[in-house]
Amino acid sequence: MRGGRGNLRGVFQHFLLSLELNLRSKQAIAYGYLVPVLFLVAFGSVFRGETPALLGEMGQILTITILGGACFGLPTSLVAERERGIWRRYRLLPVPTSFLVGGVLAARLVIVISAVALQIALARLAYGTPFPAHLLLAAAGVFIVTASFLGLGLLIAALADDVPAVQAVGQCVFLPMILIGGVGIPLIALPVWAQRVSGFMPGRYAVDLLQLSYGKAPGNNEGYFNGLALAVIGVSAAVSGAKLFRWEAGRRISRSAWVWLGAALSAWIITGVAAALTGRLAPRQPPNAGYEAVSENQIAAITYDDLPGDAEFISRLSRPFNDGGEAEGVGPFAAKLKAWPPGRTSDAGQSTRNLLSVAVIADASRDQYEGEIARLVYNDLRSNLQDEQLCRVLAWIVLYPQEGTVITSAPELGLERQYTERFIRERTDLYARKFLGRLRGKIRD
Repeated sequence: MRGGRGNLRGVFQHFLLSLELNLRSKQAIAYGYLVPVLFLVAFGSVFRGETPALLGEMGQILTITILGGACFGLPTSLVAERERGIWRRYRLLPVPTSFLVGGVLAARLVIVISAVALQIALARLAYGTPFPAHLLLAAAGVFIVTASFLGLGLLIAALADDVPAVQAVGQCVFLPMILIGGVGIPLIALPVWAQRVSGFMPGRYAVDLLQLSYGKAPGNNEGYFNGLALAVIGVSAAVSGAKLFRWEAGRRISRSAWVWLGAALSAWIITGVAAALTGRLAPRQPPNAGYEAVSENQIAAITYDDLPGDAEFISRLSRPFNDGGEAEGVGPFAAKLKAWPPGRTSDAGQSTRNLLSVAVIADASRDQYEGEIARLVYNDLRSNLQDEQLCRVLAWIVLYPQEGTVITSAPELGLERQYTERFIRERTDLYARKFLGRLRGKIRD
C-alpha cells in the first residue's frame, strides 16, 4: 500500500518537474505561446474588419495554438530529454513507464490549455472578440483536440532521431493542415479539390469542433462526428507512438515502424472515407450575402452530371415551344402564371423560388402538362430577368437551398395538392440547376 502511494507521489512529482522544465525551455515557450500569438496578430490584421472581429476564425486560431504545443513542443521536449539520457535513467525507476509518459503528456496538456486561454483573452482584449458562447462545449472541444494532437506529438517524438528531425517530421504534419487542411486558410477560400482532401486531415475536424462553441447553437451531429474523428486519429497515433517509443539516443527504430506508421495513417484515411460517405466532404459555401454577392467562381463550381433527364420521372421539362410562344393546352395556365402575385415580387430571388416551386408542384402532382409548365416557368424567368442576373439568382438558390421561402401549394393556378417544404426545396434544386445549365451552355436545350 505504501509502495503504491509512493509511486503515485513520485508520478505527481514527475508531473510537476516536467511542467517546470517545459516552462524553463525557450523552445517550449516559443512553440506554446509565442508562435500562436504571432498567428493571432496575423489573423487579426486580415479579419479585423469583421463584426465582431475574428469570431469566425477562432476555431482556426485555437487549432494552430494546440498544434504548436502538441505537435512541436511535446516531441521537441521528449527528444531533447532522450538525447540527454534522461529517459534511459527513467527506465530504471520502479514506476510503470506509462505513468512517466502520462506525466509528460499531462504537463503538456496544462501548457496547451493555458496557451488556449491566453489566445482567447488576447483576442478579447485586442480585437473585442466575444468569449465562447458555450463554455462547456469549448472546454470539451479543447480537451478532445489537445488529446488527439498529443497522440500525434508522441508519434513524431518516436519517429524523430534528434531535435532537428522533430522540425522536419512536424512540418510534414503541420504545413499540409495549414495550407490545404482548413487550419491556416478558411475552407471556403480553398479550391474544391483541397476542400475534399482536407477531410482526410485532423485539422479540419479540430477547427470545426472548436468553432462550434462560438456559434449560436450548441453542438450537433457534426460535432459528434468531429470528436469521433479526432479520437480515432489521436488514439491510433498514440498507440503507434507508444509502440515505437525509444528510451535511448542513437537507437534506430526497427522495420516494424512502417507497420505502426501505416496504422496511424490508416486512421486518417478511414476518417476521410467516412466523411465522404456521409456527405461531409461537400464544398463549403461562404456566408449568404444574397444572390448579388454570388461570384463567377461559385457559379462555375456548380455541377450538372447527376441531374435526371428532362423526360424522366422526376423534374420533367418539355422541349422549347416550336413557335417560340406557348404550347397547346397551357395557354390559360400561362396567363394565370403571368398574373400570379408570388411570381412578381420586388425580390428577384424570392420570386424565382416561388416560380420554381410551381414547376416542382406540377411535376410532383403528375400534371398532364408538367413538362410544359416547367418550360413556361423557364421562359417567364428569362423574360423578366437578364441572363446574368438570372444566373446569379439560380446559383444562389442552388448554393443556399434553405434561404427564403417556398410555395407548397398553388390552388390559384389549379395545383391543389400540397407538399412539405423540405420536399419542395429538394426538387427546386433540380430545376434551378437545369435552368442554370441551359443559361451557361452546359446543358443542350
